Amino acid sequence: MAIKHTSEIKLNVNLDENKIPETIHWTAEDGGILNERTKAVMLSVWDSKKKESLRIDLWTKDMPVDEMKIFFHQTLSAMTDTFQRATNDDKMSDTMRDFCDYFAEKLELKRE
Repeated sequence: MAIKHTSEIKLNVNLDENKIPETIHWTAEDGGILNERTKAVMLSVWDSKKKESLRIDLWTKDMPVDEMKIFFHQTLSAMTDTFQRATNDDKMSDTMRDFCDYFAEKLELKRE
């Protein structure tokens, strides 16, 4: 099958003198995102040769801890949904959802 379209996602990270992110902007034109500011990014890619995931986890100096906790909870919940769609493993997906509920409860996160 021939490739009919290429989609690009860009991350621009401005670092301070110690290479700590000060600002992060991202663009995903196909999604209508143009140079939007964000405070955190978690990116995982799969290396099929080594059978391991590679990660980039970045957050800016001004990312509040309370927002980071919400970000983690929402990311874990989204990963659970992705796991369910990718594997159809209902039992483990339910277990992961239970953990996400526990995580939110222990961090006293409000459902929004």
